[in-house]
Amino acid sequence: MIELDKLFEGNKRAISKAISIIENEEEYSKDLCKKIFSRTGKAYRIGITGPPGAGKSTITLRIAQNLIKSNHKVGILAVDPTSPFTGGALLGDRVRMQELALEKNVFVRSMATRGSLGGLSKKTRDAADVLDASGMDIMIMETVGVGQSELDIAKASDTTIVVLVPESGDSIQAMKAGLMEIADIFVVNKSDRDGADEAVLAIKNMLELRGQSASWDIPVHKTIASTNQGIVELVNSIFLHKDYLINSNLLKKKRIDNLINMIHEIVSQELKINFWNDEKENYLSAKIESIYNREFCVYDFVKDLFECK
Repeated sequence: MIELDKLFEGNKRAISKAISIIENEEEYSKDLCKKIFSRTGKAYRIGITGPPGAGKSTITLRIAQNLIKSNHKVGILAVDPTSPFTGGALLGDRVRMQELALEKNVFVRSMATRGSLGGLSKKTRDAADVLDASGMDIMIMETVGVGQSELDIAKASDTTIVVLVPESGDSIQAMKAGLMEIADIFVVNKSDRDGADEAVLAIKNMLELRGQSASWDIPVHKTIASTNQGIVELVNSIFLHKDYLINSNLLKKKRIDNLINMIHEIVSQELKINFWNDEKENYLSAKIESIYNREFCVYDFVKDLFECK
């Protein structure tokens, strides 16, 4: 158990303990999520994604440093890949975030994806709610760089930033749905490398061909995050996008859509947990040989499963 009063006051130890309870799926985790839910929905959520090596962690670091200068309280969740074989995660983002470790108004946590194909841990949203309830007014979620499968980030964020590098220019045309279509803001990082201008032009051409939103003109920023170049302009675009969403009433719509997605996921998870019992498992074991030999149709078997009590 944790002291909720301390969590709501922003106590870092209480925040850390709450996230651990959620991440480890401890018995109290669901009850904890229920108790903090009424305190959520206040923080603005930024998603940062992109291919490996694009410098997402450094971008996250620089954005956070900029925000705390303006007295924002910033929560950062860095989602790392989990090995499907060992279950181990390369929790290296916290090392790259050491510059923020001593800041009073920043909380940084690395989380494993736990096998989530979307690049966003199933528990990351619950952890984001913990940070929201603790008084953080801006949340940054940086997701594992696995390319176009990271669509989950758009479902959990108010503003989604896609970070690319100059070398991405040649492959931008191949990035169809997926990664390229979730961006509210594009960043070409490491723009001191050759090909940066070409990458920016390729992104703008792609946006023009696709047809942009009538109201929001998706910006494409060049940054060199290692030296903080272009970060102020990027942060300005984040707040311009926030203003756009609020003024057009799209922020409420987006968050309602996100809640609907969340409810669908919870229902699917609960159905999966509650569906299987000993009788159904035994029936599966008894029939699997016949199904393998094509003596019994898999679709008829599933129908029979639903008729089992």
